[in-house]
Amino acid sequence: MGYYIQGPTTGKAQYIVNEYDGKIIPCPSKFSDIPDDKALISVVANMFFEAAAYCYNDREFVEFTSPTDYRPKTWLIMDKKLAEKLSGFSKK
Repeated sequence: MGYYIQGPTTGKAQYIVNEYDGKIIPCPSKFSDIPDDKALISVVANMFFEAAAYCYNDREFVEFTSPTDYRPKTWLIMDKKLAEKLSGFSKK
């Protein structure tokens, strides 16, 4: 199941930077590069909107970094607890 941070239809990466102190980063080479207190967010540009997905584990990271997914992406890190709250993440 995906977890997403809501915001404007476009400009979501900058929105997260401005509103939630996110930091834009290059795409990490592996999920374990993300500090434990940070959340990895992938803002994916779709045809008419952007989706800000919380990449909460290695499986999600692999999905969002698939070489067959050509959609443009902007990568961010932000406070993990805040990302979990904003996305409705649940560790069920």
